[in-house]
Amino acid sequence: MIVVSDTSCLSNLLTVGHVHLLAQLFGEIIVPPAVEEELKRFHPTIPEFVKCVTPQNVSFLARLRTELHRGEAEAICLARELNADRLLIDEKRGREVALREGIAIIGIVGVLVSSKQKGHLSSVTHVLEQLESQAGFRLSSTVKATALRAVGETGG
Repeated sequence: MIVVSDTSCLSNLLTVGHVHLLAQLFGEIIVPPAVEEELKRFHPTIPEFVKCVTPQNVSFLARLRTELHRGEAEAICLARELNADRLLIDEKRGREVALREGIAIIGIVGVLVSSKQKGHLSSVTHVLEQLESQAGFRLSSTVKATALRAVGETGG
């Protein structure tokens, strides 16, 4: 499985000590140089399963840069070039552009739900609370309730 990542999912999971979930679900995670640089600014150690690859399609990347920040643009460009199975991305605008470009996406909530369903995580609620309190991660109450219902952690 080929999975490319933007900064946010990796950085947030590194902050709360659950980045191992990505390795358990996907094996290797590919990031472009802008994402690697952003990660290194905030995290002294990047996991070995995170590999940096430079996107090659300069014209597509330039077009994406008119709409998005460098890391998001490079991640989307790389995901398309590698025909990635998934792009890990949480920012609304980046997700919209990736979907428009035909790239399958998953965000941090999807990672947590899949991790719980595969037995890699005991509590989505606990990790969401850590993300909110330690990483400043913001999530709508509707998305949170839907995710928790999907893994049987809330009534309704």
